[in-house]
Amino acid sequence: MRRNLYVGAVFLTLIVALWVSSNLVEKTATLQGATVMAPRFEVDPLWPQPLPNHWLMGQTIGVSVDAQDHVWVIHRAGSLEPGEQHATTNPPTAMCCAPAPPILQFDQAGNPVGHWGGKGEGYDWPESNHGVTVDYKGNVWIGGNGRGQPPGARGTRGAPRGEQVLNENQTGGVQGYFNDAMILKFTQAGKFLMQIGKPGQSKGSNDVENLRLPAKTFVDKMTNEVYVADGYGNHRVIVYDADTGKYKRHWGAYGKRPEDVDLGRYDPNAPPPPQFRNPVHCVEMSVDRMLYVCDRVNDRVQVFKPDGTFVKEAFFNKQTLGSGSAWDIAFSK
Repeated sequence: MRRNLYVGAVFLTLIVALWVSSNLVEKTATLQGATVMAPRFEVDPLWPQPLPNHWLMGQTIGVSVDAQDHVWVIHRAGSLEPGEQHATTNPPTAMCCAPAPPILQFDQAGNPVGHWGGKGEGYDWPESNHGVTVDYKGNVWIGGNGRGQPPGARGTRGAPRGEQVLNENQTGGVQGYFNDAMILKFTQAGKFLMQIGKPGQSKGSNDVENLRLPAKTFVDKMTNEVYVADGYGNHRVIVYDADTGKYKRHWGAYGKRPEDVDLGRYDPNAPPPPQFRNPVHCVEMSVDRMLYVCDRVNDRVQVFKPDGTFVKEAFFNKQTLGSGSAWDIAFSK
């Protein structure tokens, strides 16, 4: 009898333990499902591996990842100090260093596996590189935000490192001269494929043949269209066929026709501005086919349908001031 009672007690204890365990697992799973969080990233201070040929990178102004998980970087050699380029003099004044080519390709371990870029035949390389995108076909797109100088203009002192300023007879605002009015498309080996726009030819935010200091691109694999965040001089998103360069459509803030008007100084307490400010700094499409656009100085991201229909907007740290808070956006793949 005692033995039966003992076995029964043990059996009951096991049932209770299993029931409690089952409930804990269910509650834990429910809790985990309800608190899905974005991944946390940790900086690898030893990435990338050292570059060959005593190369140095300047300002890194764009990063993209291709289908093979290779990391593509575009940088500005002109931002390096003279003392960092002793190996470029004739004869060299020191072993170190020289600017790396503008486009660098790394594997996941940070080993350099490709490099190219710069001026060449058949295309106009930007005065100031800005943004790199590797599309779903493996092609490489770049933009630029170099104002440069019109033919015959003389430069003035006081330009930031790696940049140029206009002379006293030119204006640096919307009505000024803008050299980088184009985007370029290359193969991964650096073969030139296409250029949209011509240097210094922009007529403003409703000129569909030229850009004006484009910041970033995104290529939609469903429609094979390239979306351009345009940019440091214009106030719009513009869309082209990614193979032919044929114009498709463009729009400004809230999906309206863009205007090149002076919005005045940014006031975080004022009503939302009706137009994008410069720069329109990023454009990226999510898996649900919503297009996110960074309106950097206005501290906001606006969301559109692919046809330019406005959906919603969100503001971030509106008291940031200065260069703004909405610099870029990325989605998990």
